[in-house]
Amino acid sequence: MICQREIELLAPAKNLECGIEAIRHGADAVYIGAARYGARASAGNSLDDIRLLAEFAHLYRARVYVTVNTILRDDELADTEQMIHQLYKIGVDAIIVQDMAVARMELPPIALHASTQMDNRTPAKVRFLADAGFTQVVLARELSLDEIAGIHRAVPDIPLEVFVHGALCVSYSGQCYVSEACYGRSANRGECAQFCRLPFQMEDADGRVMARDKHLLSLKDLNLSDSLEQLLDAGASSLKIEGRLKDVTYVKNVVAWYRKKLDAIIRRRPEYRRASSGRVALEFQPQPDKSFNRGFTHYFLEGRVPDISSFDTPKSMGEEMGMVKEIRGNSFTVAGVKPFSNGDGLCYIDSTGRLQGFRVNRVEGNRLFPQDMPARLLPRTRLFRNFDQKFEQQLFRHSAERRISVEMLLKETPFGFSLTLTDEDDIRVTVAWEYKKELARTQQVENLRTQLSKLGNTPFELSAFQVEWDDNWFLPSSVVADWRRQAIEALLRARRINYHRLPAGRKGKFGNNYPTDRLNYLGNVMNHEAEAYYRAHGVLSIAPAFEVCRPEGEQVVMTCKHCLRYSMGWCPVHHRESSPYREPYHLVSGDGRRFRLQFDCRHCQMKVVGPLPKK
Repeated sequence: MICQREIELLAPAKNLECGIEAIRHGADAVYIGAARYGARASAGNSLDDIRLLAEFAHLYRARVYVTVNTILRDDELADTEQMIHQLYKIGVDAIIVQDMAVARMELPPIALHASTQMDNRTPAKVRFLADAGFTQVVLARELSLDEIAGIHRAVPDIPLEVFVHGALCVSYSGQCYVSEACYGRSANRGECAQFCRLPFQMEDADGRVMARDKHLLSLKDLNLSDSLEQLLDAGASSLKIEGRLKDVTYVKNVVAWYRKKLDAIIRRRPEYRRASSGRVALEFQPQPDKSFNRGFTHYFLEGRVPDISSFDTPKSMGEEMGMVKEIRGNSFTVAGVKPFSNGDGLCYIDSTGRLQGFRVNRVEGNRLFPQDMPARLLPRTRLFRNFDQKFEQQLFRHSAERRISVEMLLKETPFGFSLTLTDEDDIRVTVAWEYKKELARTQQVENLRTQLSKLGNTPFELSAFQVEWDDNWFLPSSVVADWRRQAIEALLRARRINYHRLPAGRKGKFGNNYPTDRLNYLGNVMNHEAEAYYRAHGVLSIAPAFEVCRPEGEQVVMTCKHCLRYSMGWCPVHHRESSPYREPYHLVSGDGRRFRLQFDCRHCQMKVVGPLPKK
């Protein structure tokens, strides 16, 4: 007998609509922000909306996780605890947390997932979290396949959640303090100012300009859709799409893309099984390059590689469409094979390195007539489409159905008839009726099949039908339709009753010590309960969070795996060529803020120090 591992496709939900469409397009679980204390402060949702999402998701055995992953002040702890009780009461399956104060609260039996904001990148850290009662751990985005496999081997008893698609933070999650340092907006409290998407000037120690007006900390978007099988084999159980601020068309397209990829793997690999029920039927062909993206990268999945960054622009480039061939008056031709549509949005990088965009007014074959002729458009310029009019119109409409297969058995009884429904999860209901039997003049089986298969406004589809009776009895279509409705309602009730939430983890004992006995501000300890938790687990020295202490002098405000010295070809480990510029290097933002770059080759990291006094 094959021991199967459950595989979860986890999708973001900005709101109720996005969550429902994520489930409808194939997600096994969604994560959504509550009204407060989520790492995207602008993506909060009411308890009523989350309740409705959970009711919809649970029909398909899909799960709902709620993000409560900010660090908390002392005066927020009681409110957080009360909110978690409310979330459990309305059916939430798990909460995603960062602050260890939550582990000391008197909670209902709800599963706790360790947020990537906890900086989960070592076997020791993951083992501690598993022993502490967490039932799923979200790994750092920077890990390679080998590192993920090493964590799984060391801690095989806990599901590992990995990001597979979407925007990348340049700093290790939970280790970025630049928004707080510069603007008083804490990323660890859901208020990231997107500092890493700004343009910078890079200077050496002599003030020479190394790069001007470039988005040096902006990364491409993650896309691991061609590496899913390797991730599963390395030990990943939950594959996470980033994007709690993304709109519904993005969610539909990207979730559908990954559902198709995963289903193809699961069909070939019986050791893996889906985490939810229902077959997805799409009314469009998903294409991830048609949704918001800054270009795609595997990031560090195969180790350090070039071209993970998006220096020219932090905005979406979309899909490559070809090159400008000939410009004539108010139109131009394109050398490419993809068709254009009226209303498409196109963009390109001009000769000065700036992103330019325009809307197509009219299309005649490969000749485009822009609404306004774009500036600095030259022959041989590479064109991208970041808004596909036809594709978006498809996605704005109804674009998918998700159906749970059900078998029906219509039987004769001594007093009438019974209808038994058995769904793909082996949930079975039988409804019986007293009914006077009359012989039919024509064969009834096909007519009965037709009537009972009319399940269009339900989450079910008929997969098999059988009749067991002694004679060819007559049943009016209206009667059969009413019996079908009653049986479906009974099956829906049975599915709700038979839904089982994830079990809560056991509360960790005080014998499992934290991997280190000292925590500086990088430990993000903002309240007395979190401090007490760490002390009870062997931490001797605990500094307050950056947001509390605002440490004086030069401080590391970002810790990055992305390295500008490597990007420019001057890494002393990976490259032969040495830099013509003298260190230390500095980044200068548009408002004159200065940051020194530290290169930690031993740990293969770049640290951003500052902000420093302006010159």
